[in-house]
Amino acid sequence: MTRAIDPAHSAPDRSFTMFDYAAAREHMIDSQVRTNDVTDPDIHNALRRVPREAFLPASKQALAYSDTNVVTDEGRVMMRPRDFAKLVHLADIKPTDVVLNIAAGRGYAAAVLSHLADTVVGVEETEEMADRASDLLMAQNVVNAAVVQSDLKSGAPEHGPFNVIFVGGAVDEVPKTWLDQLASGGRLVVVQPYGPVGQARLYTKTGNAIGDRIAFDASVPLLPGFEPAMEFVL
Repeated sequence: MTRAIDPAHSAPDRSFTMFDYAAAREHMIDSQVRTNDVTDPDIHNALRRVPREAFLPASKQALAYSDTNVVTDEGRVMMRPRDFAKLVHLADIKPTDVVLNIAAGRGYAAAVLSHLADTVVGVEETEEMADRASDLLMAQNVVNAAVVQSDLKSGAPEHGPFNVIFVGGAVDEVPKTWLDQLASGGRLVVVQPYGPVGQARLYTKTGNAIGDRIAFDASVPLLPGFEPAMEFVL
């Protein structure tokens, strides 16, 4: 006797589970941020409100919450969550601050900073990169941040002075033009190479005087054009 086959039970299960980015974001805060001495609830809330994956190309979205730097097609880096959060914490951003985001990339840092500051101005080298970042920010309903085209070493003096300058990648030397755009009492946070590792450094400005200190070790790729100058030995 031929047995009837129920198609509902015989067909292979082609369903799949969508990746839970919200859960991954919460796990990132708990396992990579809190455990590295970033306990400020305002920073946690800012990180919680911004989907990292939305600021990455589709081919890199699976890496959004991994403990690694993610380099995009444009040569910009989305810093590993631990280093990014500690750098934001180091900047000590106030709700009234105006922030300059150097090398804004696709706009992730600007989006997070926008939930901590009054205004965020990001700069990118090409109009295409600036427009893409601004579009991604608008898609996330970020209304107090925008990215403009400018040479990175020039910053955005027409929009300054800035209370905070946040650099979205490592640089060998901090250009004087950036420090000139800091308001008195302003802070600049950046990662600079030191031997095989990097060091996050805080620059502060009081009047015309600049001070700096090393805050923590961090491994962040150098921004193109900010590599150490070649030395020739005769």
